[in-house]
Amino acid sequence: MIKSVLIFAILLLLCGCKHFENQVPDKEKLLEKELQNINWGEVDEYPSVEQCYTLSENEQRKQCFIDYLIAAIQQRIASDTLAIRYPELDTITVKVTVFPDSTVTFEPEIGEEVYKPQLIDSLIRTRLQNFPKVSPALKRGLPVKTQFMLPVILDIAEK
Repeated sequence: MIKSVLIFAILLLLCGCKHFENQVPDKEKLLEKELQNINWGEVDEYPSVEQCYTLSENEQRKQCFIDYLIAAIQQRIASDTLAIRYPELDTITVKVTVFPDSTVTFEPEIGEEVYKPQLIDSLIRTRLQNFPKVSPALKRGLPVKTQFMLPVILDIAEK
């Protein structure tokens, strides 16, 4: 009787352990699930400059960065003759791209041929060379490329 109980207990342990084994999840399914959970349209931290590091909230840092960019662009092109050459052109849109390696590019968006976009583009690009260091945006701790469309007021003399 003791032998049969012992054999039954051993068989129960051997068969019962299979039910308690942890199933190892498939790495492809885990990766797919994780990729679906990531919001690719938003970053965890926006690009920033030294003046904005002290702000704690992400939206405040974003607004600080945008305000800094607009002011810096306006200051650099203020001495140019764009407002004199094209008095009716009071605002231009500049596409700012911040790359993961902290480089920044500026592309004026001027759609009308009346304004000679090549001339304006070259003037703005020349003025915006050697732009101060910008920390790139972060997504899950990794630097990523971001783009902003900024309205820049050209007629600063009236301020």
